[in-house]
Amino acid sequence: MKHMFTLAALAATLVAATPLKAEDSPWMIRVRAVAIEPANKSDAIPALEVPADAIHVSTKTIPEVDFSYFFTAHCSAELILTYPQQHTVTLMGTDIGTFKHLPPTLTAQYHFLPTSAFNPYVGVGVNLTLISSVNLAVPGVGALKLSSSSVGAAAQIGADIQLAPKWFLNVDAKYVQIKSDVDLANGTKVSAVKVDPMLFGVGVGYRF
Repeated sequence: MKHMFTLAALAATLVAATPLKAEDSPWMIRVRAVAIEPANKSDAIPALEVPADAIHVSTKTIPEVDFSYFFTAHCSAELILTYPQQHTVTLMGTDIGTFKHLPPTLTAQYHFLPTSAFNPYVGVGVNLTLISSVNLAVPGVGALKLSSSSVGAAAQIGADIQLAPKWFLNVDAKYVQIKSDVDLANGTKVSAVKVDPMLFGVGVGYRF
C-alpha cells in the first residue's frame, strides 16, 4: 500500500509538471570539467598490518559530457559520459600502481525554475563503473586484482544559469557509489575499497 501511494504521488507530480513550450527542444547537451574527490574508504588487512582506509585512489580533473532529454519543463533524464580515466593507487602513501575506470551514470532530474534564468535541479540515479587496465602490485605480496565492474546509486544537485537564449553556465555536484574487492592473483580477497567520490563540475550547456 505504501508503494502504491508513492507511485500515485509520483504520477500526480508528472501530470502536474509544466509542459514544454512549443519552441523548446527536449534535448540539451552539457560539457563540464569535473574534479573527482574519492572518499578512500577501505577494509584493514591484518595479515599485512595495513589499517583501515589505507588504500587511496588519486584525485583527478576530467572532461565530462552529458545528454539530457526533457519530458516536461520540470522533469528530465541525464546520461553522463566520459572516456576511461586512469588513477594512481597508493597503499599507506606508497605508489602501488594504476587502473582505469569508465563510469557512465544515468539520473532522473527535477528542475525547480524552468522559466527562470537561474534554474536549480536535483537528480537521483544509477552508476555503472567498468574497471580495466589494472596494474597493481605490493612488494613482497604480488599482483592485485580489482572487480571488473561496480553498480551503485548516484545523487546530484546543480543549476543552469542562462547566458543567452540557448546557452547556459552549468554548475553541478554529484555523489556516486563505486566499490571494488581487492584480490590477490589467485583470487583470494584481501580488502574491499569504497571509492564513493564526490564530483564537482562546471561547464556550459546548449539547449537545441
